[in-house]
Amino acid sequence: MDLNELTITDTRTTDLILRAVAFAAHKHRDQRRKDKEASPYINHPIELAHVLWDEGAVRDPLVIAAALLHDTLEDTETSWQELRGEFGEEIADIVLEVTDTQWIKKEVRKRLQVAKARHSSERARLVKLADKICNVRDLGTRAPANWSLERKRQYYEWAREVVDRLRGTHLELERRFDEVYALKP
Repeated sequence: MDLNELTITDTRTTDLILRAVAFAAHKHRDQRRKDKEASPYINHPIELAHVLWDEGAVRDPLVIAAALLHDTLEDTETSWQELRGEFGEEIADIVLEVTDTQWIKKEVRKRLQVAKARHSSERARLVKLADKICNVRDLGTRAPANWSLERKRQYYEWAREVVDRLRGTHLELERRFDEVYALKP
């Protein structure tokens, strides 16, 4: 590969990632996390991208972009068609794979997430692993203000069920999840 080709590829990748950050930031602009600080929601998708890039050495720009966009279908007025128009069908499909169906009862959604985990694409499994790592870390450091100890423990257990069905996807990310899971209250 010559240097000019590498630069073009890097420029396209950088552009994709920056567009995904900007899109997610705009879509989540009025949302806050449920921690006592009510931190900006956009911190969560950025943290997923960080976990994938820094801790998992994942360099697939489609995975990083999907991580940044992973909650836009679920938590904003974004449609799959809009994501496809902005980022292409591959990224829109990854985001769709990790999106919960909001009209289904919470307990059924959780069971469905466990059942679907193993059958997801590799890219969606990477995003899901990063999401569970971030969510479990957040429970240890900045849990939702109104969550009881029992609710936190239930989330840890459910997250472990999901990750157990993702095993074999990425050993380092799975190890990271196990580390944060070991801190379960």
